[in-house]
Amino acid sequence: MAAPIKSPTPQTSPQGDTAFGPVYINSASPGDVLKVEFLSLRPADYGWTACLPGSFKFSLLADEYPEASLKIWNLSKGEDFAIFKEGIHVPIKPFLGVVGVAPGEEGEFSTIPPYETGGNIDCKYITQGSVLYLPVKVPGALFSCGDGHAAQGDGEVCGTAIETPMKATIRLTVEKSKPWVQSPHFLIPPQPVTVDKGEYAELGIDSDLREASRKALRGLIAWLVAEKGQNSQEAYMLSSVAANLKIAEIVDMPNYAVACSLPLSIFVGAPYV
Repeated sequence: MAAPIKSPTPQTSPQGDTAFGPVYINSASPGDVLKVEFLSLRPADYGWTACLPGSFKFSLLADEYPEASLKIWNLSKGEDFAIFKEGIHVPIKPFLGVVGVAPGEEGEFSTIPPYETGGNIDCKYITQGSVLYLPVKVPGALFSCGDGHAAQGDGEVCGTAIETPMKATIRLTVEKSKPWVQSPHFLIPPQPVTVDKGEYAELGIDSDLREASRKALRGLIAWLVAEKGQNSQEAYMLSSVAANLKIAEIVDMPNYAVACSLPLSIFVGAPYV
């Protein structure tokens, strides 16, 4: 269940995502590419999703959800889904939100935003079996990874996924002949066949892509509240771990279209809509 929480201590700014590293790779030099193979990803037996208050303003509707809330997930049964509440099962698809090498510029860099060398990319497609290619900008590459996620929707709209400790087995290889890799490139492995019950989506239209995304998310939350019995805070967190923002149209200026869609298969035993 979603429960109200308060930060235990005042914070003036987000503290960033935890990461392992940096790892110095002897043969890596600027201009090279670091090949990252994800051989195994194993989440812990618990996870959490939260709407974070105060200075944590990086969620898509932070100005509309000022109250903190927390969902604790039980991942101990080893199943391929996690139970949000009765009748709602979210598929487990573990990945690392933070994967990257050091930027080429000097200075301190937060682990909150992504960079051209990786970082907090929060890309759910870079999972077990994936191969990620990162441009090396400094001697030794300085590889880091962390921010384990058991599941996440495209957009991570409330600012968190199913956050969890992660045991990862990764193979790093330096490649010398991929000059086209100037930002993260990746291969997505074949996906297992799953039950497909279709999706329900809301379309947001606006001249600004972010505002179009906000409109689409608001619409999906309204549907979850009206048709699926969620309160608004629950619907926001469920959207963050299971719904997907998709650019439907980006060329018909001055307005753009963004869809926020939710797989109906998460509603166990429910009819089509």
